[in-house]
Amino acid sequence: MQAHYPQRIVCLTEEPTETLYLLGEQHRIVGISGFTVRPPQARKEKPRVSAFTSANTEKILALKPDLVIGFSDLQADIAAELVRAGQSVLLFNHRSVEEILSMILTLAGMVGAQQKGEQLVAQLQTGIDDVLASARTLQRRPNVYFEEWDDPMISGIRWVSDLVTIAGGDDCFAELGVQPLGKDRIIADAQTVIDRNPDIIIGSWCGKKFRADKVSAREGWQSVNAVANNQLYEIKSVNILQPGPAALTDGLKQMHDIILNWHKTTVQ
Repeated sequence: MQAHYPQRIVCLTEEPTETLYLLGEQHRIVGISGFTVRPPQARKEKPRVSAFTSANTEKILALKPDLVIGFSDLQADIAAELVRAGQSVLLFNHRSVEEILSMILTLAGMVGAQQKGEQLVAQLQTGIDDVLASARTLQRRPNVYFEEWDDPMISGIRWVSDLVTIAGGDDCFAELGVQPLGKDRIIADAQTVIDRNPDIIIGSWCGKKFRADKVSAREGWQSVNAVANNQLYEIKSVNILQPGPAALTDGLKQMHDIILNWHKTTVQ
């Protein structure tokens, strides 16, 4: 009996859209998130039907999808509304680099593209392994503070913490990275950051421009190594805060380049 794979897919977040395009299965996509930037042609080719925590349910249902794909608890209400309307919905909840790779394999299998999924994951893993090999040559690993939001201060989610480690650094707040919810990664006391004295500060303020000058001006932060040595950087959220292939390529590369630059300017 021939398997029947989803033919009309709505993607409520960017990462399944990006993945399906990389798999050559973009013809299955009939709707995307308005926040999608990868690949650029998706915004030209596919109708936008959702934000991140809201969606146009009527527009989605009018597209007659046989599958809607979303991400995390933040889209649970959207999913529930669609399910009540009789729609099939899959919510991924991947939070680590390993889980991102598993998501890609799962999605590939769901559309009958298992072999292409395995090839894509192998390609991504090769890139990760190359960075790991480069990181092993560093004389010292920097302490890295990744700030996902500034008010309140929120540290990096687990896949970001993983990328810091792969790129050759040590996450100052690795214990918070395992917490899936932003509210559980809030750093209530700025003194904690000062005490952990990061060598590098990376900001990715989830949709707004990172202000290094604003961070440097925080009370007491002038004594922090990263501020004293002008080691403050931005990685745009589209490159690292979407748990998809781009985080494992562009995001990881930028993270590693920052650490290599720190090593060149402060260690050697």
